[in-house]
Amino acid sequence: MVSRRPWSSSRLSTSEKIVDLVDSVKVYAKQETIGPLRGAGRWLMFGLTASLSLGISMLFAILGVLRLVQDIGGDAIDGAWSFVSYLIALIAAVTLVAFSLSRVNKPSLSRKGVDHG
Repeated sequence: MVSRRPWSSSRLSTSEKIVDLVDSVKVYAKQETIGPLRGAGRWLMFGLTASLSLGISMLFAILGVLRLVQDIGGDAIDGAWSFVSYLIALIAAVTLVAFSLSRVNKPSLSRKGVDHG
């Protein structure tokens, strides 16, 4: 198909103008939706994989802290004081989550300084 310029549309019939308009809208819609959606899909898959890995590793780290505190504490934190080891594990978990959230630095999908034209 021969591409036509919009400024030379005075020689086209009304039906040809409509066909050109529909074709232009289709091309524009594909350009502005499919490309960004592919990028968003990759961004989401990477994010989901990373968050799942981080979540599992944090779970194991917190369980490790809990078991370490229970082992080191021995008989001193048994019975009525058994909550102390869980409190220490909770503090470690909150610290890890706060540190992780402080490292997040990409607020959106848009790339700054990238020309999409």
